[in-house]
Amino acid sequence: MEHDFESGVEEVLARGRGQRGYKFTNWSTTYSCTPDLYFEPETIEDIREILQAAVKLRKSVRVVGGGHSPSDIVCTKGYMISLKNYKAVLEINHDKQQVTVQAGLTIVELNELLNDHGLALSTLSSVSEMSCAGTIGTCTHGTGKDFGLLATMVVALELMKADGEVIYCSRDQNKEIFLAALCSLGALGVILSVTWQCEPAFRLHQLCEPVTLEKTLENLETSLSSSEHFRFFWYPHTGYVTSYNVNRTNKPIEDNPSWFWDYAVGYYSLEFMLWLSSFVSPLVRFLNWGHFQLFQSKPRSRVNQSYKVFNFDCLFKQYVSEWAIPQNQTVYVLRELQSWFSDSGFNAHFPVEVRFVKKDDIYMSPCYEQDMCFINIISFRPYDKSIPHEKYWTFFEDLMMSVGGKPHWAKAHKCDVLANRETVP
Repeated sequence: MEHDFESGVEEVLARGRGQRGYKFTNWSTTYSCTPDLYFEPETIEDIREILQAAVKLRKSVRVVGGGHSPSDIVCTKGYMISLKNYKAVLEINHDKQQVTVQAGLTIVELNELLNDHGLALSTLSSVSEMSCAGTIGTCTHGTGKDFGLLATMVVALELMKADGEVIYCSRDQNKEIFLAALCSLGALGVILSVTWQCEPAFRLHQLCEPVTLEKTLENLETSLSSSEHFRFFWYPHTGYVTSYNVNRTNKPIEDNPSWFWDYAVGYYSLEFMLWLSSFVSPLVRFLNWGHFQLFQSKPRSRVNQSYKVFNFDCLFKQYVSEWAIPQNQTVYVLRELQSWFSDSGFNAHFPVEVRFVKKDDIYMSPCYEQDMCFINIISFRPYDKSIPHEKYWTFFEDLMMSVGGKPHWAKAHKCDVLANRETVP
């Protein structure tokens, strides 16, 4: 029996090019693991052989995309499959405005591909370094009251089960599997290909304006209706937010980033000051105010291709907690959080990012049959140094759960299996 087991491992190593001793670390360096074997398959047969060997040897399998998720969602002691070499473009249908790609293609690469063919995705998240499979499998989202998760733009996908069988699914074929696979956290199998519904490439006009938090909350419904992709960044301890009003436009591109302000000051100097604040916590409040005054206190406008406006630099490594709550609870929750900042004396890093997503019918989606507001808090890790944030996280998660909130699947949270079961149909 032992000989058979060892032979099985050697077979997987030889045929699937498995690597021992590989250490996976996510982008923010907050989670890591050393899987028993790590693979970078290039063909369907490679993936099938790995899964069949895993079944034979009773190994768990996790698939990793871009490694951008700030959680341990892909960590395993079993087999880890990276689809970084499985990212071919399979079909571009200009008539239907649909593109089919292998699941390892990143959204960054997809955006460039689509732009070259005069196409674009209707909405995007704040970052695009994730793989196509990881993007849909974890319910990645953008913002806009009439726009759903990125997964709602998927019209079909191929999925490989543990036994190697490949299932094609869409709303017309294997619909139940399709609606489960669109947010499956990798539990249903390996997503092989994704067919995206696109639209003609478009430009976006983004107007950033400083607004008080109170005025933002008072005018929330108006902002949601007047801006296709509305979101705002709240700067704790300042009373202000930066509102992002983003709409489609035919205006020419007008985008003039400044290396000095965006990087010399906005990145390197900020990281150093955040590191100093880890020794003198009240400095955080001055940093929030100073950053707002330097970068956000005056209206700013830009026009560019959609994917260049949707995405932004999330700066340096950080701890993140993001939850979705019913949209009608947004004002209450943010006022409660503001009161807690005042009462607790906790010094919170900017920003608190607030976005809005349309309801859908995806079984595991945080937006299942309900329009939701996503609220994201962060604790920066300047030079990889962790700053105490547990008190903040505990209050935030308890507040989210008290109003029927659901955690973002790609981000760390404290919900156990039983708690999660109550949030899905």
